[in-house]
Amino acid sequence: MIKIKELEKQKIRELENKYPFILSFFENNKLDVEDFKDYSLEEYLNHFTAEDLEEWAIDIDKIKADLELYLNQMIEFLGLDKERVDSITILAGKDKSGNPENFTELVIKKSEIISIVGPTGSGKSRLLADIEWAANKDTPTGRTILLNGEKADPSLRFSTSNKLVAQLSQNMNFVMDLTVREFLELHAKSRMIENEEEVIEKIISAANELAGEKFDLDTPITRLSGGQSRALMIADTAILSTSPIVLIDEIENAGIDRKRALNLLVSEEKIVLMATHDPSLALIADKRIVIKNGGIHKIIETDKEEKAVLAELEKMDELINNMRAKLRRGEKISLDS
Repeated sequence: MIKIKELEKQKIRELENKYPFILSFFENNKLDVEDFKDYSLEEYLNHFTAEDLEEWAIDIDKIKADLELYLNQMIEFLGLDKERVDSITILAGKDKSGNPENFTELVIKKSEIISIVGPTGSGKSRLLADIEWAANKDTPTGRTILLNGEKADPSLRFSTSNKLVAQLSQNMNFVMDLTVREFLELHAKSRMIENEEEVIEKIISAANELAGEKFDLDTPITRLSGGQSRALMIADTAILSTSPIVLIDEIENAGIDRKRALNLLVSEEKIVLMATHDPSLALIADKRIVIKNGGIHKIIETDKEEKAVLAELEKMDELINNMRAKLRRGEKISLDS
């Protein structure tokens, strides 16, 4: 539960970014904060003179109590209190042969990228599924997944509207007869976003940075290419979705700027786990989990030597991407290109 003392030291601008619906509280109480965005809440409430308090019948203590109650009710109503995940912990289970996994626990914090590697059929998707449903020794692996160091509440684990995890995969096809703008407006309204237009513009801008070919807000989503669809969903997930955990299943052939996509997700303080066969993606990660025979075989931290290898791989990727662009433009390819 949020206490007013926690809020008083925060700037109005910070509170607005964290709880957009707080603006409705200020408006309903006839509190003009427009020119005080860089004031802390405490500074703003203390700026009223004795004459102001009397003339406008302002009761500071009542405003504080009402604001605390309002925020907690809105957070509970929107389910935001269940979505704050600063870390997930994977506790070891067993592999397909019933042997214990080769680790005890792995703690993953927000803004970290973890890659999951291993042969096809080794169990990468099973690990992603264990995380998505916060396994509690009740899956074939016997793993336990903790959220912020604690077991997940059953209401989160078995809810069909689980908001803790966003899944991104290669196969993303839209069937709704909507434009990109209408799709984003629906999502923004469901999140009760105050600065709807600003957020939508931010999403389309980010999506076009990721996509191979640009598109606009009036494009029907059914006409988006595979790469454009994935770019839109990644930008939407990063900027508008409140899901703190993002699970990515093999996006190496997704037709998007993969490095920018990961940087976008991390910049929005998401926990990112991705199953991949791509060495560049694997080495972008802070750590990688190696899966063997259905179990976690080892956990490798990406060191300076591997980061140097990554730099060389990125040069190769850039060369290939330039050649791909030339092919699309109908140009000839040469060793000097």
